[in-house]
Amino acid sequence: MRPQSRPKILITLVSSGSSTLYSGLIPSHLSGQLPLADTSINVRSLADRAGVHFIQADAESIDLSSKVLQLSNRPAIAFDILSLNLGAISPRQHFKTAIPIKPLGPLLRALNQQDQSLNRDQTTFHVVGAGLAAIEVMFALRRRWPSRPLSLHRGDHQLDVRMANALTAIGVTLTEAPAPDDTNTLLCTGAAAPGWLQAIGLRCDSRGRVLTHSTLQDLDHPWLFASGDCASIHNQPRQASGVYAVRAAPVLASNLKRFIEDKKLRTWTPQKRALQLLGTHTSNQQDIAWAKVGTTLIGPHPWLWRWKQHLDRRFIQNFQQLTTPASGMDSQGEAASGMACRGCAAKLGASPLKQALQLAGVAGLGSEPADAQVIGSNSEKATLLTSVDGFPALLSDPWLNGRLTTLHACSDLWASGAEVSGALALLTLPVTDQASQIQLMSQTLAGIRSALDEQDAVLLGGHTMESRQASNQPVGLDLQVSLSVIGATAPHQPTWRKGPIRSGDQLLLSRPLGTGVLFAAAMQGRCPGPWLDQALAQLSQSQHHRLIQLRQANAEEPGSIHACTDVTGFGLLGHLNEMVDASDAIQVELAISKIPAFDGVRELLAQGINSTTAPSNRQAWSSLEQTVTLTTGSQSSDTSADLTNLELLIDPQTCGPLLVSCSPAAANLLINQGWTAIGTAMQR
Repeated sequence: MRPQSRPKILITLVSSGSSTLYSGLIPSHLSGQLPLADTSINVRSLADRAGVHFIQADAESIDLSSKVLQLSNRPAIAFDILSLNLGAISPRQHFKTAIPIKPLGPLLRALNQQDQSLNRDQTTFHVVGAGLAAIEVMFALRRRWPSRPLSLHRGDHQLDVRMANALTAIGVTLTEAPAPDDTNTLLCTGAAAPGWLQAIGLRCDSRGRVLTHSTLQDLDHPWLFASGDCASIHNQPRQASGVYAVRAAPVLASNLKRFIEDKKLRTWTPQKRALQLLGTHTSNQQDIAWAKVGTTLIGPHPWLWRWKQHLDRRFIQNFQQLTTPASGMDSQGEAASGMACRGCAAKLGASPLKQALQLAGVAGLGSEPADAQVIGSNSEKATLLTSVDGFPALLSDPWLNGRLTTLHACSDLWASGAEVSGALALLTLPVTDQASQIQLMSQTLAGIRSALDEQDAVLLGGHTMESRQASNQPVGLDLQVSLSVIGATAPHQPTWRKGPIRSGDQLLLSRPLGTGVLFAAAMQGRCPGPWLDQALAQLSQSQHHRLIQLRQANAEEPGSIHACTDVTGFGLLGHLNEMVDASDAIQVELAISKIPAFDGVRELLAQGINSTTAPSNRQAWSSLEQTVTLTTGSQSSDTSADLTNLELLIDPQTCGPLLVSCSPAAANLLINQGWTAIGTAMQR
């Protein structure tokens, strides 16, 4: 990977997942020999290392006349050059309920459900197909389910006698009979391209694959390139194989650059036959493999298995090494100075902030912090509030970044009991070409609007600036968004403040913690894609419905919401300390084991990974055993006993949870709606 040699233009990678699975190792995962993480390539991290914008979304169509890529559940993207590598799907034939082997995600989820079935060893599992994929899957499933009945439905296709005998030897039934159409049937029925490619007017072969010239350009659109399982070179048909996709990659990369630079393109003639290695095992669980070139079959032999494992592991390790920077963490596990954290973790720490306010003569703003400021009231006697927030881009996806920044800013008003009615935006754009600036700005504004629209709020206007610092790649990370949001409480409803907490109150969180360490780990290539995906899926969901729940609880138990805040840059403990400071002689007891965290957060903290804001936030630990006590179960915990949980308490949050202190009756109502009780308050 040489990002410094690529064209200095806006390059965006659109992928349905932040990780992609290497098909060569999938059988080893299906058999239970490899965890899924060992078969995955972190695409998001690769894009970051390459200086490429990453958008996680499903491509749905292309407007060929206007050069626009249509995406699922988000705005379309305009482009000048488009390269397609969409993979393949398994044709369903006449089946409606059976599980297709491609795409792989639904298959893996379905097999995990099969594992949990009490009847998995009694109910026959069926596989439809007669190709190498079907055969390799059967061997893998036999290892996964040693005693479950397995049946391979080959139709009228004939299997090689040696392979047929090997399958029979491990107890697989071979049959020409049709398979049942249910969730105990897996379809290995070949590979076809997504149907929408042909539907939009592209010339395709019988399997829906885009037909290209030997330069990998579409036959009719020179700006459209296609490769992999979704494409086929015209008059040079080949079976779908990962070998061809790998061999096409250098030609594709070269031709994309040459096309941009208006140079002559390279041609590529794929080999007629590809070596295929098929891993399996014998009835006594010995690992062996076959080699197939054309009609020639070699094996099975243990040395072929070792060779296959060597090739597959070397291939994926090359990508996994690329996602891990050579440097990044210092000796204390913090992100190195050149890798400063983004999002809310980019904010000034509590101590320097208070010192600056004091020197400026406005120390009161720090000693009595408020989530939002009152600016008046309206004719309905509702309190009007405003707040401002923003930070450097958290992600290279401008739409999602705009949405997350807006939701983060809105949480100040929600914590004060106010609905958001409007916002003003300030965008600082990176120094880049005008077309890229237009793309970044339009996508960012669309992301902002998506967060406001669902609250019936409006984008009132704003201002733009251009940075005066040279931009890095991807340039989207140099875009900064700030918002001033305004809103109002319900008529005659008092504004919720950070205190006072009352004795007997329950403390509740609206969502898990851990975004600071997740994003810090992602910057280092040390965060598995599924962990970050799970967090982003929750962070991108608006919490304005949590405000509705709080209002309903307060209506049923008038005056039961005593204090509320949102957990952001200072971490849970830092913001809890603000609530305690705003109360009279209150002691808080936190049940440390009940504090929710996103998947992987505690594991990453245990590895010593932290946000760059963590050192400043650790000053909040001084409150422990004074105004905040930690408990595990029924026993008080030594504050030094569990460093992982202590680090979780001060992890800075972007789009963090709401933290509410309320009466036990209100707490019961909220817990039934998904809030998590984490502690209680008592008089000191």
